[in-house]
Amino acid sequence: MFWFWLLAAVVVIFGFVVFRGAPYVPSRKKELIAAFDELYPLSEKDVLVDIGSGDGIVLREAAKRHARAIGYELNPLLVIISRFLSRRQPLVETYLADFWFVSLPPETTVVYVFGESRDITKMVNKVADEAQRLKKPLAFISYGFAVPNLMPVKKTGAYYLYQLSPLQIDEA
Repeated sequence: MFWFWLLAAVVVIFGFVVFRGAPYVPSRKKELIAAFDELYPLSEKDVLVDIGSGDGIVLREAAKRHARAIGYELNPLLVIISRFLSRRQPLVETYLADFWFVSLPPETTVVYVFGESRDITKMVNKVADEAQRLKKPLAFISYGFAVPNLMPVKKTGAYYLYQLSPLQIDEA
């Protein structure tokens, strides 16, 4: 009976998240490495924010490049997994939080998202608002979905890089 309730809790938690954001889809490490090498080479000067950070693979790859990496995740089980897998990486922070209700840290230089076609425009607009609030440009990396009506700076595989500058975007 314990396993039934445990499985039911996992299904409810993962199901809830799908209604609020994108489903959990693990990033492919090889493709992620190529994106960081070709699209946006991270350095110790960068602070990457991962929206829907899942198990934290993006955060750990960013930290390997000496960037500070901050993840926001809705699923409490994935936050626990991410924190456990990242426990030896002091540059990685994972928070149980809803991106729509947080402000990006002032040091943010790049935002990484695996959005969904229904949310990608809303996400880029939120990040553009944050660029305006922070009064600085932000790189925006989207995995899997192009932003409608916005030309990427670069593209590799399923990754798109956009540069969002203050006052650049009214509505994408």
